[in-house]
Amino acid sequence: MDFKKDFASILHEVLDGKLNQDKLTLMIEKPRFEEMGDLAFPCFELAKVFRKSPQSIAADIAAEIVSPLLEKVEAVSGYVNVFLSKHKVSSIVLKEVLTLKEHYGDLDLGKNQVITVDFSSPNIAKPFSMGHLRSTVIGNALALITEKYGYRSVRINHLGDWGTQFGKLIVAYKKWGKEETVKQQPIKELLKLYVTFHEEAEKDPSLNDEARGWFKKLEENDDEAMKLWEWFREESLKEFSKTYKLMGIEFDSFHGEAFYNDKMDQVVHLLENMNLLQESEGAQVVPLEGLAPCLIKKRDGTTLYATRDLAAALYRQDTYQFAQSLYIVGNEQSLHFKQLFAVLEKMGYQWVKGMAHVPFGMMLKDGKKMSTRKGKVVLLEEVLQDAISFALEDIKQKNPNLPSKEEVARQVGTGAIIFHDLKNFRQNDIEFSLEDMLKFEGETGPYVQYTHARASSLLRKGEFQENQAEVCISDAEAWPIIMNLTIFPQAIKRAFEENDPSQIAKYVIELARAFNKYYASVRILEDDGQKQERLSLVYSVKVVLKEGLRLLGLEAPEEM
Repeated sequence: MDFKKDFASILHEVLDGKLNQDKLTLMIEKPRFEEMGDLAFPCFELAKVFRKSPQSIAADIAAEIVSPLLEKVEAVSGYVNVFLSKHKVSSIVLKEVLTLKEHYGDLDLGKNQVITVDFSSPNIAKPFSMGHLRSTVIGNALALITEKYGYRSVRINHLGDWGTQFGKLIVAYKKWGKEETVKQQPIKELLKLYVTFHEEAEKDPSLNDEARGWFKKLEENDDEAMKLWEWFREESLKEFSKTYKLMGIEFDSFHGEAFYNDKMDQVVHLLENMNLLQESEGAQVVPLEGLAPCLIKKRDGTTLYATRDLAAALYRQDTYQFAQSLYIVGNEQSLHFKQLFAVLEKMGYQWVKGMAHVPFGMMLKDGKKMSTRKGKVVLLEEVLQDAISFALEDIKQKNPNLPSKEEVARQVGTGAIIFHDLKNFRQNDIEFSLEDMLKFEGETGPYVQYTHARASSLLRKGEFQENQAEVCISDAEAWPIIMNLTIFPQAIKRAFEENDPSQIAKYVIELARAFNKYYASVRILEDDGQKQERLSLVYSVKVVLKEGLRLLGLEAPEEM
């Protein structure tokens, strides 16, 4: 059900195939004002083809268009403006939503092929900060959107669980740490130790040598070093899981950097056998056209992120046979991924064409990037708990008799934080502001959730009887809602093709606005013989809002 495509098909026929149908679809616009029609086709590009003025061409086209879906066709100032039949279109749209329910907008274009989505990836023994929110919520939304598009998603949390920072942490723990204190508040205490290490190392640089020594022991499977590392990892994962549970986010794999330790030699051998490795100042690199060489092995023989990510890519293709593989990682890693994909291409792997880095902007605090090293972090779990507490107070004031207050407060509080991120285009930086995140009016998640709850309430009060027979509603007040419902599948398609969840966020805001305007101007529950038709419209809005919120990782309370 894509009326834009239907109009393009009519134009294609009228123009005797002189313009490609896909091109025609792209040319069709939505008029700025409702009184100018529902769709408009500009004829200016056709002036050279037909050697006529755009006004004449528009008049000729308008005269030839005939379709039962169209109420009126006008030629105005070089545009062909069409008015869809409110009666027929509302009947088609409402029947489709009522029949398909939450499956409305499903696109079976992925054919159940696999897309791996690498996202979140916090560092072990460091706090799950607001800096990790963006990768986490963008990645989760994209995984849900890919499933709606017809793919099977594999959610991968590539944990930062290896590296020289563990040498630093072991030194800090042995010098200043206490087992009981770490057990009581693992992440906070480990962060405190990490920050202390950096402060002390500025005064005594020999601590860095000590840290390198302990990391070397870790690489050599030293018993004490491994036990401490495993303990840090286990405690961190327990803490992370609380945050993921609050947000309703799950993963299929927690294979982090350490998982690939025994798989990197194979990558180096492969590159050697393909004669792709070159020596450069004692290091091993893969030269690349138009990019800096990709460093595979340092002079001292240690491997790097690139080696590890090559091993991960080979493992994931071997394990999942992915059609696409997305990496939800910040803008600053763009060069790394260009190099990674270029090396895989040089190795001759065709599947690299399905791999993509999905970059995003930073979460800033006072205009600067948050720094774990200096302890300047805002903990994500604390922000979520603040938002939940705020939502709970709001509910107690406005709806004290609401059952399951705590559960609704969790849905609304976490929804506020997630939506605040996803309504922004992902590559823009976001300034951290708890005040902005906790606003429940305007372009916010709670505004959309409240609209869904309002629709649910109307359906209960009106004793809605679901009927999939022909339902149509042709009053002018309902029309903006009908038009919004028609474009939900297109919003999903754009979100998938552009890896941009903000397309869905903007869509649900517009649908909620259209519905609230309708609610304010129409007596929906008036028993005048049309009540069930109006409630069918309300039900359709409820279904699509709930599904749109789900695709963003938000829940939709029935009551608020």
